Amino acid sequence: MLAWLMLLVCARMVQGFDNGLVSSSCGSMTPSHNSNSPQNIQAPYSISVDNSTYTDGQTITVTLTANSGSFKGFLLEAREVGGSNPMGSFTLMGTNTQLLACSSEANKAVSHMSASSKSQIQSKWKASASGNSKNIEFRATVVRDFSTFWVGVKSAAVTYSGPKIPIDSASSGSSTQSPANSGSSAISNSGCGSTKTCFSDPSGCDPSSNSKCYFMSAAPSASGAPYKFEIVGGAGGYVSIGFSDDQKMGNDDIYICGKDSNGNIQLQHAFSTGTTTPGNIALGNVSGFSSSLINGVISCSFTSANPISTTRSSSSQSSYYIFLAYGASQGGVIQMHSTTPFISSSKVDLSSIQSLGSREEFPPIVKAHGCLMLIAWMTTGSIAC
Repeated sequence: MLAWLMLLVCARMVQGFDNGLVSSSCGSMTPSHNSNSPQNIQAPYSISVDNSTYTDGQTITVTLTANSGSFKGFLLEAREVGGSNPMGSFTLMGTNTQLLACSSEANKAVSHMSASSKSQIQSKWKASASGNSKNIEFRATVVRDFSTFWVGVKSAAVTYSGPKIPIDSASSGSSTQSPANSGSSAISNSGCGSTKTCFSDPSGCDPSSNSKCYFMSAAPSASGAPYKFEIVGGAGGYVSIGFSDDQKMGNDDIYICGKDSNGNIQLQHAFSTGTTTPGNIALGNVSGFSSSLINGVISCSFTSANPISTTRSSSSQSSYYIFLAYGASQGGVIQMHSTTPFISSSKVDLSSIQSLGSREEFPPIVKAHGCLMLIAWMTTGSIAC
């Protein structure tokens, strides 16, 4: 999707476009300024956004800024990258701006209300809830004066991170009671080593009866994929699992179960590159997500048919180091975890059922020198490590 800003100076316009009523230009984004043509040099304007990714129904703040000088009018739209139709809808921030309809669809664009000089405007854009979204960018046509204007001022692309998976309300819960070592999860270690591969700390713990148990499991289908994953851990904000070719951060395939700003548990898929903060990727072929928050213990389960990838391309291998990390969040924002994540001391073949909770059968869990840093993602509040 593309976001467009069009600034129209109307002092010399017979159609009265100083009032910003430029819906007729929604398609071409080109002002009707007689024979004047758009500038072909770098625009002294920029468009910034407060999120580099989005999901269904998410709101993004969009800012048009004059890097030098000022502008007098604008038209702002959001479009699919490479597309031609306005996407989503806008709401206003501040004064001296107005919403426009495009092709009879309300609130598809934002424009100026007068030809007064401006150095910056902001607006909020909201993605549709259809689940059919694509990567977008914001594009602007900006007018400095009647004969000087720029068409095609763009923001950086905003990546669609996939549909928001609804929480299974039947499995969601909360409690203000927090007795030590009380039952904390419907997920248990039953089937570990026979129907599912399990990894835990303390070794061999059962999350259904021990609230201090950090636990993950992977149960393959008859064909090996998809896998049903379970994650449990006491945490203030999130628990997560990662799959890696080594015991260091970088090129890791990550699933995160974390609180949004409303305290709801949601699922995110991410990938890390080098030592930088991982980036959101589409949830892809994920189903059956359920979660609970009981006595401070976060639990979630889901089925994923996505291939595990530590190279950002499909791989035939099935052995990885397993990361199990947890940490706090504040207002829906994940904080840096204060403890290093648990990481298996050797690679694990997920297609070969085994129990990693027995120290006699598997080398001890090691504490990693690296850490999983998790990126912002939530619709109502970002999550980052």
